[in-house]
Amino acid sequence: QDDAAAPSLALATGVAACTIVEPREGGSKLRKGKLLLAAAVAAAWGGCASAQGNSTLERDAIAFGTREAVYNVDLSPDGRMAVFVGGGPGRTTIIYLADLADGSAKPISYSKGEPESFKWCGFVSNSRLACRFTAILPAEKANLTTANGLISASRLVSLGIDGKDMKQLGQQASSYDVGLRQFDGSIIDWRPGGTENEVLMTRLFLPEGHRDTASNIHRTKRGIGVVKVNAKTLGFSVVEQPRDAVSTWMSDGLGQVRLLGIAEFSAETYTTGRTRYSYRPPNSRDWKPLTEFVKDEDFQPLAIDASINSLYALRKRNGRMALTKIELGTAPVETLVAENPKVDIDNVVRSANGQRVIGYTYAEDYRHTRFFDPEYKSLSEALSKALPDNPDVSFVAGSNDGSKMLVFAGSDRDPGRYYLFDKTTKSLGEVIKVRPDLAGRQLARVKPITYTAADGTQIPAYLTLPPGKQAKSLPAVVLPHGGPSSRDEWGFDWLPQFLAARGYAVIQPQYRGSGGFGDAWLAQNGFKGWRTSIGDVSAAARYLATQGIADSSRIAIVGWSYGGYAALQSAATEPSLYKAAVAIAPVTDLGLLKSETIDSSAHKEAADFIGSGPHLAEGSPLKQARSIQAPVLLVHGDLDLNVGVAHSRQMQQALRGAGKESEFLAFQGLDHQLEDSNARAQMLLKIGQLLERTIGR
Repeated sequence: QDDAAAPSLALATGVAACTIVEPREGGSKLRKGKLLLAAAVAAAWGGCASAQGNSTLERDAIAFGTREAVYNVDLSPDGRMAVFVGGGPGRTTIIYLADLADGSAKPISYSKGEPESFKWCGFVSNSRLACRFTAILPAEKANLTTANGLISASRLVSLGIDGKDMKQLGQQASSYDVGLRQFDGSIIDWRPGGTENEVLMTRLFLPEGHRDTASNIHRTKRGIGVVKVNAKTLGFSVVEQPRDAVSTWMSDGLGQVRLLGIAEFSAETYTTGRTRYSYRPPNSRDWKPLTEFVKDEDFQPLAIDASINSLYALRKRNGRMALTKIELGTAPVETLVAENPKVDIDNVVRSANGQRVIGYTYAEDYRHTRFFDPEYKSLSEALSKALPDNPDVSFVAGSNDGSKMLVFAGSDRDPGRYYLFDKTTKSLGEVIKVRPDLAGRQLARVKPITYTAADGTQIPAYLTLPPGKQAKSLPAVVLPHGGPSSRDEWGFDWLPQFLAARGYAVIQPQYRGSGGFGDAWLAQNGFKGWRTSIGDVSAAARYLATQGIADSSRIAIVGWSYGGYAALQSAATEPSLYKAAVAIAPVTDLGLLKSETIDSSAHKEAADFIGSGPHLAEGSPLKQARSIQAPVLLVHGDLDLNVGVAHSRQMQQALRGAGKESEFLAFQGLDHQLEDSNARAQMLLKIGQLLERTIGR
């Protein structure tokens, strides 16, 4: 990283004319404010694509493949500035600083994505930022050998709001280090005690070997500890001595470390997926037991609210995650806060400045937020009325005094916008659109539905229909999500929206094995219980046909990660059901997937999740390549740590060896998410061409 680096505005010569829509007035007491930043960001970002009426496959691929112009935002302590990180041209990531008073924004730094890429930035003070960048690179560059030939790394850095004076916040590396510094730490308290430029962060300590025979001065500490560090001078003090096996250090937001988690290890030094937690009462340095070793899937600490001296945590109850509150006194007292009979409670909501817990969230057909705090409840309702087309409203960040807040609002047909809300003047001004390239386009509505699986079980799903077309005899795409223990949610999603824009009905099944619906729905998981999961995916295709929504002879399947696995396994087990299959970063061999984790401390957990037995072969698309009849498109990045590129390479060889029609689109230097606008556009173009050739439009 170049301390003074900032992308030249030559990256985007000429500002395209973007359609900017002001927030609607809907009888709310909130006042509209002026629009901010749109022109400045469009200039640095690259402009807007053509309107939908002039769409072609190539233009749609570029419009939907272009990454978000902003995906991380923070507000300065005084509420006058915002910092945001977003995608630039190709795989470039740009950090912008915005003056919220005059609406100006300027790029202050960037990363090329070759391999480093900024992930987020936040304000340490009004003059200083802290940012995270990550990279995946060949292990041989670190003189290592790993199962998949790759290694990941991340670093915390501090820089001025002008983008200069970049410094590393973690322990400085030494050529004498004994150990590998992949991860250097995390910020757990942004303004402990309100001290200027100081943060409380975990830090990885590595010992050193002797520098030379004449000196005994070398580092000896090992493990993860907590330090208070000045982000400008790098001066620091050790708050918690480093320990081995630490999985969690949690602050109360006031600079006091109150929670400690110790991971359990097996005799082979693999993590078991169980953690033991201890806590501190107020103003104490003594640790008290909070739990014995407990499965991570059964207990998850979320946040400490110092104002009520309590820890909020997710605790398994009746097969689903419930929210509990644990008072951290002389003896812990736990009370139930909320549970849902259908789905897991999944998180808490904090006040805009992060100090208090003000509510919790869960996702049924739609995401819901329930507020404890009456002021935030009232404000949320007012904002929803002011933004009726964007009901997904959340509080992102706030000034120290709470007078100004950054608010996100989005919907299924709007990728989202950030607003600045001024509590004093009750004004609401749009700051920036997440995807300005899609402004002015008519996007598709997403509808929650249910359909019946082969055994009679009702499966939840989302149905997206192409705008302006009747839901009758359409070409269709089944789009299973990744994970497998994940789920889709209502809202904007660029891949199904691209497919809908091209004229396809899209169904996203929440097959058994999906997360968020409780233990009974997770069942054996999507690998051990692949027959159930894949059966539910196939039932989604049949539902579209029997309802008359889709032409049964024009159905394809597309998926990413586990979704790519599901696409290939479905095409193998139901060879006559699909006319094309697209697998992006897919798992193709369960045995290979197990072996890829051998270098990870979580290998035992991963191996247990995948399991052993006949399903390793029966449930591997690589072993069933001869059964696939539909043309296949494989897409993979060669720096994929989640699912190695070998999965697609071997699948392509197997398909070609069996005389099947297949194409392999490989991207150099990209990971599992393919975070490159050019690569995504090329992928969407290939998908569009395959679908037009096999199921039409």
